[in-house]
Amino acid sequence: MRSMQRNDPRQYDDLAAEWWRPSGTFAVLHWLAAARAALVPPAATPGLILVDAGCGGGLLAPHLRGKGYRHIGVDLRRAGLRQAVPHGVTAVNGDVTALPLKAGGADVVVAGEILEHVTDLPGTVAELCRVLRPGGLVVLDTVNDTGLSRLITVTLGERLGIAPPGLHDPALFVSPRRLIAEFARHGVRLRVRGVRPSLTGLFRWLVLRQAAHGRRIVPVPSTAVLYQGVGTKIRGIEGRDHA
Repeated sequence: MRSMQRNDPRQYDDLAAEWWRPSGTFAVLHWLAAARAALVPPAATPGLILVDAGCGGGLLAPHLRGKGYRHIGVDLRRAGLRQAVPHGVTAVNGDVTALPLKAGGADVVVAGEILEHVTDLPGTVAELCRVLRPGGLVVLDTVNDTGLSRLITVTLGERLGIAPPGLHDPALFVSPRRLIAEFARHGVRLRVRGVRPSLTGLFRWLVLRQAAHGRRIVPVPSTAVLYQGVGTKIRGIEGRDHA
């Protein structure tokens, strides 16, 4: 891999072959995608719009199959988008800080493992809320801004091979309190809960180099490292249109 600064998005171009490799570098991202999808209810009517912000290679797609959504994936890197398309994702090349989508057009907005990578958190949250219709659902997961999260995600995670070196910049990690406040500014009431990979899943992947089966992301009482968020946009709240 090229020598880059932490959190350089070009790393995902070098890692593009890993998106769908069984038990590869992005195994934990597959587990998190499944856990996110479990928080998305079936569409009330077929064809409702789900926007997957920072979709990468489209890992959410298999777990949404049969739920009735039109899955629109937005990502900055074309290498990932090319891999998302065969999995049924409508690919849109764009930045999550300025989504090239109309205001209020999404019934569900998903932001998985992206908020800890953005350099403009307020702008990103504003955009996620802008494209979400009143009454719509937001689902996310991200990394908390704590010493423990930096130890596990960066120091130990990179040494053990859980995360590629340099993929995260811990200065961008975000606390639940800050994220809840940012979403509240745009009329979204966010509820959070802590999660972590299952210990058996991690053992099978890291030690045995086998695919993990069953429930691979489990809820925990603490949000100190990883956490999920779910929220609903208050009806009557409208965002400004970028389209």
